[in-house]
Amino acid sequence: MQEIEKLKQLKSEREAMKLRQKAVVQEKQKQEEHIQTVCPECKSRQLIHDYERAELVCQSCGLVLDDDFIDRGPEWRAFDHDQRMKRSRVGAPMTFTIHDKGLSTMIDWRNRDSYGRAISSKNRAQLYRLRKWQRRIRVSNATERNLAFALSELDRMASALGLPRNVRETAAVVYRDAVDKNLIRGRSIEGVAAAALYAACRQCSVPRTLDEIAEVSRVSRKEIGRTYRFISRELGLKLLPTSPIDYVPRFCSGLTLKGEVQSRAVEILRQAGERELTSGRGPTGVAAAAIYISSILSGERRTQREVAEVAGVTEVTIRNRYKELAEKLDIEIIL
Repeated sequence: MQEIEKLKQLKSEREAMKLRQKAVVQEKQKQEEHIQTVCPECKSRQLIHDYERAELVCQSCGLVLDDDFIDRGPEWRAFDHDQRMKRSRVGAPMTFTIHDKGLSTMIDWRNRDSYGRAISSKNRAQLYRLRKWQRRIRVSNATERNLAFALSELDRMASALGLPRNVRETAAVVYRDAVDKNLIRGRSIEGVAAAALYAACRQCSVPRTLDEIAEVSRVSRKEIGRTYRFISRELGLKLLPTSPIDYVPRFCSGLTLKGEVQSRAVEILRQAGERELTSGRGPTGVAAAAIYISSILSGERRTQREVAEVAGVTEVTIRNRYKELAEKLDIEIIL
């Protein structure tokens, strides 16, 4: 009995020692992480990795936090895109815009081997069969077929609207969440894909109107709006109303206006926002009115029709909004 008690005591002591060691390791890791992310001198988080000198430097005070750190990049050098592609030994990064996240293999459509030599006519038939079966086995069930079609549709719409990569990734994640929660049942794939893209645009502050998305999609504006409200409610997407300021750069670019006009329009909208003149009004109309006022004040006049065509609103809307802004903000406009 005494031996059993001793064994139990030894076992409990070992477990206690393991727990203490684990706590010490965790504390060290926390300290290292803190050192790596916060400057001990000025408590700034603005740290720069200088890969030429292999140093971690604080941007605020210039303190060197770490030197001789490991460069995790490739050991080879490349001076153009072709060299980079030849010397790279890894595939593309994981992406949500492909149904299998880009982790499966793919047989290229060119009839060439890994050395760039043309494949003989004897082996081309075999390669054609391999390519065909590869395409078939990549999509194994109904869910993957749904995802493959929806994500290709998302990519098509995003390309037509000229949206950046982060918006496409966000839209793909929103659509995948909708599939996981079984929100697709009873709704068209195109409608849910368009609604996911609209939600992603708002999340990434790259706003596009429902009319713009409806133009490139195969469903009506009404259905996109209804599906968007449904998935945002079910997925708990907390999206703030679109700010008119987000539309200014795109509209100014479409009207070929200078940066000065854009800055002045943003300032007008900031003042209007502080006085709550933008609430309850369409953001595109308010943004178009601010750009119209700014173009007149900066001496780069654009007509109401030109601004209306770019913004996708009517001339009457611009007239009403610009008169309201000019009156409330005491802006004198000489027409």
